[in-house]
Amino acid sequence: METFQHMLQNFNPGIIWLNSKNHVSAMSSLASSALGVDSKDVVGTHILQLHPETSRHKVKSLLESAECPVKSPPPMAMMINIPDKVLLIKVSKMFEGNHTAGTCMIFYDLTNISTLPVEIQNNGGNGLRLLFKLPVFFNNQVTLLDLEEVIFFKADGHYTNVITNDYTYLCNLSITDLVERLDLRKFIRIHRSYIINVRFAKSFNKVGHQSMILLDDANDPNIPISRSKIQITKEVVDNGADPVL
Repeated sequence: METFQHMLQNFNPGIIWLNSKNHVSAMSSLASSALGVDSKDVVGTHILQLHPETSRHKVKSLLESAECPVKSPPPMAMMINIPDKVLLIKVSKMFEGNHTAGTCMIFYDLTNISTLPVEIQNNGGNGLRLLFKLPVFFNNQVTLLDLEEVIFFKADGHYTNVITNDYTYLCNLSITDLVERLDLRKFIRIHRSYIINVRFAKSFNKVGHQSMILLDDANDPNIPISRSKIQITKEVVDNGADPVL
């Protein structure tokens, strides 16, 4: 099977040049197409203005992480203002002598290798393409994780920890981003901080006054259930019903 790294080598990257104040100086045709903008119209625009408000803090953090010229910042996978896109973004500061000349932003469109076609979906009819591979970080590298391996997701601020039987990965898509891209026959958000893979549900129980669900993995974790999700979680565990959120 073709490796993720090999696929990246064959991708045509989108490239955006930013000046020292992070305003757009120029962009490639692929970048213009992916962002849904005309390059002539956005020259001089601050790069954050080309991203939805919910993603701006991540883009800002990425740009700030590139301030040190000797440190290579990790790439970021995020959903931007084209709803059906999943982009892998990397930035590098450009220097002229001892002065910052600007920033080069490079991104790869992972949409076709990480999502299903829009017509094959069961995510509430929101029109977004469902993920079947998830861009995650592990050992300072990006890999595409098969969603069938995921036992549960746990929110970590604006990011998400992705737990499998073997490892915990970091995904810099939020829980809210993820739930809009997951097959609701297979995943259910049982708490504001947790999404579980239904096939790993083992039993429904209580710990004190807190309703919990026990997941079938090496660590047998008990995951809390919000009161509003208790009934649907019981139906899923006891009857194998499809969750309807």
